[in-house]
Order: sequence, then structure tokens, then C-alpha cells
Amino acid sequence: MTMPGHRPVRIGAVNYLNSKPLIAGLDCADPNVELILDYPSRLADGLAEGLLDVALVPSIECFRHRDYMIVSDACVAARGPVLSVKLYSRVPLAKVRTLALDEGSLTSAMLVQVLLNERYDVQPRLEPLPLGSTTVDTTADAVLLIGDRAIRPPQEQFVETWDLGDEWYRWTGLPFVFALWAARADTPLGETEEALRRARDRGVNDLRSIAKQEAPQLGISEEKAFSYLKENLHYRLGPAEQSGLRLFQRLAAGQGLANEEVELVFRDSAIAG
Repeated sequence: MTMPGHRPVRIGAVNYLNSKPLIAGLDCADPNVELILDYPSRLADGLAEGLLDVALVPSIECFRHRDYMIVSDACVAARGPVLSVKLYSRVPLAKVRTLALDEGSLTSAMLVQVLLNERYDVQPRLEPLPLGSTTVDTTADAVLLIGDRAIRPPQEQFVETWDLGDEWYRWTGLPFVFALWAARADTPLGETEEALRRARDRGVNDLRSIAKQEAPQLGISEEKAFSYLKENLHYRLGPAEQSGLRLFQRLAAGQGLANEEVELVFRDSAIAG
């Protein structure tokens, strides 16, 4: 997988539990691979700036960049409750006027705006929730949390709570793709695309071991971690997932949040067999 010039392929991924099945099987001992772990928003910047060759980016990045290609049928998606993307509201959702958005989020931040607007005709004033913060750190009417800390319920009581994966699926009947592997179209990846597919296949077959390793660090039980990986997520980008992506792009574009003219481009390796 060495790049021209004999440098390693720089692969960026999130360091969340939901991404572990996609990267646990990567051979990071291979000197031709450099795995870089970061928040979704920072990975998006790294790919755009050429600091990464391929990255597990928030799906909306493929709506924003005409020169991006989706290079693997491995993804992080949900067909119902996702557990790790939650909106907590202190008021009825129709009355949300201020919304604090987890700064680590891009796709989920857009998704919650689309759902609030489409479902309740609500367009709240947005404010950032710094990385590492939680609901007690803001007085906003509603708070979006993503990642591992969204799995653990806050101590505070809320009027309404949305699991965004569940809300999207029940409303549209389609899966929601939170993250996927993308690269700039002119980036030579060699064997990387096949390596990403193999890593996903190994990870999906080893969910129990991943849960056992990660659960203590998150302060949750091994069974909860395993159930989350097995029941709340799936990792293959099929036709339904592609339809969900296109619908999300169209709805976001209708609200001025995305560009519908940017075509989603899938390499052959990104088409699930």
C-alpha cells in the first residue's frame, strides 16, 4: 500500500467505538500504513487539506467536494436506533430556539437540523458545544451529543430525547450513513481499497473481542458494547444506504445546507456485492 515516493498511506479514522470494526483489522504494524485517529470534523479537514490520503469522513463531506470519491463499501450506518447520536431537549421539540452542536460532529449536526426543520419547521440558533463538553456545559434548549459519551445517558432529565438514527429510519424507511471511506479522485491508493474491505470483514467477525477490549475504557459493560456494535450498527454500503445518502443530500440541499449538484461518485470497490 505504499504511496509513490515510498511513503506510507495515511489513513484517517475516528477513535470511537463505532469505527473499531472498520479499523481493528488494519495491519498497523505494516510500515506502509500510517493510521491517524481524530475527531470526525478534524478528519474532514485533514482529507481536504491533503494531510490524509483516505479517511473515514462524515458522509456530508462527499456532498461538499466535487473531487471526492467513495472508495469502499465499508461504512458506519444504522437501520434504526444508533445509540451514539442523541438530541437531548429541555423543551418540546417544536419550541427549540437554541441548539448546541457537538463540535466533533458534522453529519449529525446537519441531520438534526434537517429533521427539526422538516418535522417541526424549526430553525434554531446554533451554538458550538466544545469537544469533551456535555449537556451541563450549555443552557441551550437542545443539545446534540455524538460518539461514545452519547451512549451514556446524562444525569439531567430532558423533556424529549431523539436517537437520530431511529428518527431518520422511521421517517424515511431508509438507512442512514454516518461515515464512509473517501479519497480525492486523483489519489492513487494501490491496494488500500481492498485492505479496507478486508479490515471491515475481519472486524465484523470479531465484534466480541472489540467489545471486550473497548468497554472498560468507556465505562460500559462488555454486553452493552457488543450489542451496540452488533445490533445498532451495520458496516456495508448497499443500494439502500446509497438511496439514504441521496435523500439526505436532497433534503439538506433544500435547506441550503448542502449542494445537490455535487454528484456522489462510487468507485467499483464501494459497491457492495
